[in-house]
Amino acid sequence: MTGIWQLDATALLARYRDRSLSPREVMADVLARVERHEPAVNAFVRLAPEAALAAAAASEARWAAGNPAGPLDGVPVTVKDNVAWAGHPSRRGSRTSSEAPVAESAPVVDRLVEAGAIPFGLTTMPEFGWKGLGDSPLTGITRNPHDTSTTTGGSSAGAAAAAALNLGPLHIGGDGAGSIRIPAAFCGIYGLKPSYGRVPAFPPSPFAPVSHLGPMTGTVRDAALMLGVMAQPDPRDMLAERDAPPEYRAGLEDGVRGLRIAWSPRLGYAEGVDPEVAALTEAAARAFAELGATVEEADPGFADPIDTLNGIWHVGAWCVMRAVPEARRGDLEPGFRAVAESGSRIAAADFVAALGARGALYTAMARFHERYDLLLTPALATPAFAAGHLTPPDGRFGDDWLNWTPFTYPFNLTGQPGATVPCGLTRAGLPVGLQIVGPKGADARVLAASRAFEAARPWSLREAPQVTHAG
Repeated sequence: MTGIWQLDATALLARYRDRSLSPREVMADVLARVERHEPAVNAFVRLAPEAALAAAAASEARWAAGNPAGPLDGVPVTVKDNVAWAGHPSRRGSRTSSEAPVAESAPVVDRLVEAGAIPFGLTTMPEFGWKGLGDSPLTGITRNPHDTSTTTGGSSAGAAAAAALNLGPLHIGGDGAGSIRIPAAFCGIYGLKPSYGRVPAFPPSPFAPVSHLGPMTGTVRDAALMLGVMAQPDPRDMLAERDAPPEYRAGLEDGVRGLRIAWSPRLGYAEGVDPEVAALTEAAARAFAELGATVEEADPGFADPIDTLNGIWHVGAWCVMRAVPEARRGDLEPGFRAVAESGSRIAAADFVAALGARGALYTAMARFHERYDLLLTPALATPAFAAGHLTPPDGRFGDDWLNWTPFTYPFNLTGQPGATVPCGLTRAGLPVGLQIVGPKGADARVLAASRAFEAARPWSLREAPQVTHAG
């Protein structure tokens, strides 16, 4: 018999519709599994079980009356801890943040709740989302369900760990330099960074010029379903799309036949790509040719834009730290504090120049996409490594976490949609991800390509974490 942990949101909704499963049964099962697995993975900052069960009971009554509230009625969802959820604090992984509940939910939470989804917990993240790892001073280490001695990646750390165990099928992620795609790759789930402005954000992120919100799920069809809700317009975000999104599920099975796809194993500059990552992602890229696309090896032709990213990222970190009272700054993680202090020394003209450099990068990619409909790359240069470390302990990437994620941050700068799909396991059983990048606005194309790969090379979630850490 299929367990609830094996059902995605689309399957749950079908079961609600035929009355073979109820929202209360599902929520009770999810909460029980959270209680069972949370000690091993540490994915949650806060849970709201009583409110979630009450909302599930109300959803059950609506389904019984044949009047569901919307396309996600009764589906559990988690909220990343830097996304405002009214009535709950937004600690953002920091001991220096307020414990007071916020008064107003972010647009993405409002849209999901209006569609009937049931938020039941806030998921962990590194302090203020400053790095691509899964540990923070506030909550400690969030661990990878595939091997709890390894990191989930971040910053959407708890969301990825919860998704890998299907502790609820829908998870809100945020991505400023790879923070959806990094943990999706490490944890073997699907993560989509939509086009910039496709999902409204409020309050604005301190990393707003490169920050995106998107779905993290076990299946591509759930991401399409979730994005269609998340991407509804909201007047609070001046930079967001004003038009309603397309129905992303409509063309989800269109496949990739006839598309021109570029495969770039190094983006022209990435160093130290793990051999197993290189082999698995190259094999995944070849699969698109088997699906009817024309696949060619080609680099986009830009230099590593890490300095551009840092010119924006470090200033955002300084904006955060500047709001922390001097007496509390000793409670900040030293790595975050160092990045913020670096940002304090960046001149205004240099910050504006970094913002402007995005335009040249965007133009380079726009021209590249005149020749290619999609770009494929490894999601990351390495599989998951030991938890609690900023970079792999063998030292091959130095001491900067951005060195092992050279494939993700360029597309925060360009605002293009990018997704991570699981494409295999290393000999140690750790997931590897393939990145699929499309032109800005081509979110539906990225989803359809992701679904085509998923259908050809399906992956599965974990029923329980692989516990290899005694602590």
